[in-house]
Amino acid sequence: MPFVELDTSLPAERLPPGLALELCAAAADILGKPAERVNVTVRSGLPMVLAGSAEPCAQLLVSSIGVVGSAEQNQRHSARFFDVLTAKLGLGPERIVIRFHPLEPWQIGKNRTVMTFL
Repeated sequence: MPFVELDTSLPAERLPPGLALELCAAAADILGKPAERVNVTVRSGLPMVLAGSAEPCAQLLVSSIGVVGSAEQNQRHSARFFDVLTAKLGLGPERIVIRFHPLEPWQIGKNRTVMTFL
């Protein structure tokens, strides 16, 4: 059950329509998970500073069980997420940063329990 959170200083009107759905489909493909299990949040118009600059930028947080736990996995994921983000947001790769956070099944609640027991 991946969680993908995009924070950007770009105003909402500069984001392509349907960005959350497109990011969901891309994350499902990149992480090898069904789109029905991917959760996406897009927050725009945030006051942000990246690398000491307030120029337009974005941060992506990708959290998941089992698919973001190694440098090798994340190197492959990073390249593909950067391709999507630079194309969709119109930002250079130097204005985007991605954080990967591995999760354990007991850290995700669903259907009144945690993933460990589902």
